[in-house]
Amino acid sequence: MSFVAGHFGEWLQGRLGPEGPLALVTLACPDRGVRVTRERAAAPFALTGDPVLPEALVRALLQRIGRDAEGAWDLRAAFPVGGGAGMSTAALVAIAREAGVPEGLAEACLAVEGATDPLMLPAPDAVLWAPRQARVLENVAPPPRAEVVGGFFGPPLRTDPADLAFPDVADLVAAWRGAPELAEAAGIASESARRCTALRGPSDDPTEALAAALGALGHARAHTGSARALIFAPGGVPEGLFEPMAEAGLTGLCHFTTGGRG
Repeated sequence: MSFVAGHFGEWLQGRLGPEGPLALVTLACPDRGVRVTRERAAAPFALTGDPVLPEALVRALLQRIGRDAEGAWDLRAAFPVGGGAGMSTAALVAIAREAGVPEGLAEACLAVEGATDPLMLPAPDAVLWAPRQARVLENVAPPPRAEVVGGFFGPPLRTDPADLAFPDVADLVAAWRGAPELAEAAGIASESARRCTALRGPSDDPTEALAAALGALGHARAHTGSARALIFAPGGVPEGLFEPMAEAGLTGLCHFTTGGRG
């Protein structure tokens, strides 16, 4: 069995200047992702479990990394595909590792999907990542430790690799380079989410209002996808958050710890 953790949107995402590359810092979700098991004695090729990836994509990946596709591949995803939680990338990486290829997976994921999250890296949230180029633009300090309470707002939305309609976040990246403490990091995430929502919608997104009403330090979102996150200090999550979040229309509610500083 191979497990690869997902993420839950991004601390920040956008263009580095109006015509610059798309860049992001992922909001890691270390204990939820995709589990893949392979039973070689089964039929020549079969996909079971959750419908994370189409058969053609799995075959394309295995061909790209030089491994056979024989056996039953069982995929189990913690989050919905298209939610902006990295399930597609996590599944590709887990399949490759289950096939015996643990390294060099960024290029293979990019080749078969056209865009990829940094989930194949040992510390995916400690890099400024170019998702349309599958490369590290620069190393950054890991985010401060935080507790996240999140859910999904609206329908799934798969990433379009040709989509570069994102706001300029060069100033937010510059601020992130200073290894901000949690309150400032939450403010950066909130501003990135705010700019994305203003440009890309949806106009009825309740996340910012929920963050203010429920005492969060800030909020984050999947800049493509439906994941929404409220950011709290460790030990600072009040009880009873799921009810008002559900009433606001969020589904698949979850609570996890992220970050590596503090």
